[in-house]
Amino acid sequence: MEKELLFITVIGEDKKGIVAKISTLMFDCDINIEDINQKIIDNYFVMIMLVDMKESRHSLEKVREELEKIGAELRLKIQIQHENIFKMMHRV
Repeated sequence: MEKELLFITVIGEDKKGIVAKISTLMFDCDINIEDINQKIIDNYFVMIMLVDMKESRHSLEKVREELEKIGAELRLKIQIQHENIFKMMHRV
């Protein structure tokens, strides 16, 4: 079974609830979290999440809109991009 992988990046001031809000959205949208890496750098929260959207009943645009709402609420920069776009941008 082929996966539909996307990268979610999150950057902003560290505060409670960031991982909880984003992971809850992923659960609600039937999106599986494949990998997650986070770090606090000088009071800034930085996270990269690899997710599989293959079984989601939501469009990428709908998920992007919901992530933008979370970003506005928590004052974070959140981006989501398909793995294929990521690969094309970082080809040598």
